[in-house]
Amino acid sequence: MHETFHPDDYRAESSPAKQPRCDVDDNSRLLLCTPMNAPIDPALERFALRLAGALGEGSFVKLVLAKPLRASDDLVRVTARQVLLRGDAALSLVYTHKTRDITKNFLPAQGVAALRELLGPVFRNAHLLTTSEELQLSISKKGQCTLHVGQATESAEAAPAAHDRDKQRWLDLSRPFLTELGVTTAQHQLIPAMSRKWKQINKFVEVFAHALAASPLAEAEQIHVVDFGSGKGYLTFAIHDWLHHTKGVDAQVTGVELRPDMVALCNAAIAKLGIEGLRIEQGDVRSYLPAALNVMIALHACDVATDYAIHLGIRAGAEIIMCSPCCHKQIRPQLLSPHPLRPILQHGVHLGQEAEMLTDGLRALLLDASGYDTQVFEFISLEHTNKNKMILAVKRAQPKAPGEVLRQIAEIKQFYGIREQCLETLLKADGLL
Repeated sequence: MHETFHPDDYRAESSPAKQPRCDVDDNSRLLLCTPMNAPIDPALERFALRLAGALGEGSFVKLVLAKPLRASDDLVRVTARQVLLRGDAALSLVYTHKTRDITKNFLPAQGVAALRELLGPVFRNAHLLTTSEELQLSISKKGQCTLHVGQATESAEAAPAAHDRDKQRWLDLSRPFLTELGVTTAQHQLIPAMSRKWKQINKFVEVFAHALAASPLAEAEQIHVVDFGSGKGYLTFAIHDWLHHTKGVDAQVTGVELRPDMVALCNAAIAKLGIEGLRIEQGDVRSYLPAALNVMIALHACDVATDYAIHLGIRAGAEIIMCSPCCHKQIRPQLLSPHPLRPILQHGVHLGQEAEMLTDGLRALLLDASGYDTQVFEFISLEHTNKNKMILAVKRAQPKAPGEVLRQIAEIKQFYGIREQCLETLLKADGLL
């Protein structure tokens, strides 16, 4: 269903109202909150009524406010969910800023009032999902409201009304290494400034766990992991802890890092905590020779350092290769702008994006030709990091002839005028292609 309203006298406010007015029905259920003396748009009123009704009936699933009126605003999104606070229903709002998240909990009426004040003056879009309906409210820059109402997807279920509802966490905040690395306090509470790093750590372990389950290592009793460019060791420590503490696997995890201060920092933490099976070594992916290697990790290795890491993993016969590429300098100056793409690729930003896509696409194809099932996907949402691509390769149980993939690689290189790609050169030099 599509409902559109064109009120002549409606105008979006330029700033939040000082005091909301809330209307309540005979059952003391909030129906509508609106700024004092502000005209009520019919579409906005219907949206607020359905939001209040969903909260009262227990059919509320989620609400998201998005599309800020001013692109320069620091506040980019607000997400609402229903929770229980000391046994009473409440509305929890997560205010997502460009650099941080802030959570505030309200009584239902106050929460709806806070959301209503943001619609129009701050955000131009609201998406409400209930167990039976999906509502999309759009507000134009001139204040015209449009309400789309449709049926909810079959998978929509009311969110659990618990403030500390269970989330899939692959690591426990009480793990000692998190405190030692500055992710949590001495009382094992997450430090707010590290919330996004905590999400990244959990997502990384989740991706690794699924890859491990699908790999020949699924039942292995001992696993050798090498993490190139381990930095401060967040992910290196996390993989070791998850394998040892959660999976009960005898894992030997080595972090390889160029910077001596980071090596010293991590090894001091390992010594202090008495961790076995984990060490950090100073070294370069171009020359490092691991004694044994089942899992090769290289996150944010710059430009061709990613190619050297993948090459090392393939040459060592690693069952799992995980890369998050950074910088794509080698291919960009080689690229032709073939017709009809020339008008598009004349813009530098598009040429850079094209170089990134081609570089990582060729890496994925070369891994495929080398006997791996390969995926390229978003590792972490862009709200957490702009280096968000993951190349994940899991060794196949049964190899397949690489002829067709190699033909595709040759065609792509010819089309774009690519003379050399580092990973391909390294693999050919070793006779691996």
